Amino acid sequence: MSVPLVDSPDMVSLDTADHRLSRGDPAPEFELPGTDGQTHRLDDFSDFRALLVVFTCNHCPYAKAKFAELNYLADEYDDLAVVGISANDAAEYPDDSFERMQELVEEGTIDYDAYLYDESQTVAAAYGAVCTPDPFLFANEDGDFRLAYHGRIDDALNPDDDPTEYEMREYVETVLAGEDIEAEDKPSRGCSIKWKDGNEPDYWDR
Repeated sequence: MSVPLVDSPDMVSLDTADHRLSRGDPAPEFELPGTDGQTHRLDDFSDFRALLVVFTCNHCPYAKAKFAELNYLADEYDDLAVVGISANDAAEYPDDSFERMQELVEEGTIDYDAYLYDESQTVAAAYGAVCTPDPFLFANEDGDFRLAYHGRIDDALNPDDDPTEYEMREYVETVLAGEDIEAEDKPSRGCSIKWKDGNEPDYWDR
């Protein structure tokens, strides 16, 4: 099985691995608290034609660099739901606490359709998430969300880089047009998910 490509103790770049979802696979279910005070489930977004689930966090510079683009996607495409999920160990990384998540939403820094807290980290493991950000784009096929693309949001690989290609916009438009994405998955890059001791999933081989 392939494993994450490690460039530093805290940063990973993803390659194709057996543990992650394949195109056409259904989106794993979730039931998680949101910053809006509501509990959100996968089927809450069934009215949308596409769903972008992004495992992210508050402190990682790679994740922070994509806040604005994810806000843009959530605002620009009415038929797309953008759902951020933070799964980091907040005891070790206090800036990733649920309270800080709420603050970022209240101040408008994060303006997704939902920002959810995966305290148990079981949802991140079910999706095979590895880094922040780690985006999964799903198409709604007769009421079931099926994976259409798993990979980076744009071609800016480092936090200080300016993107020249907003690739996820193109992929979202392809899904909303009812077409298949022909491009190969391009690895996302970011800080590793901060698993709690003993909570590392079977695929986590660093």
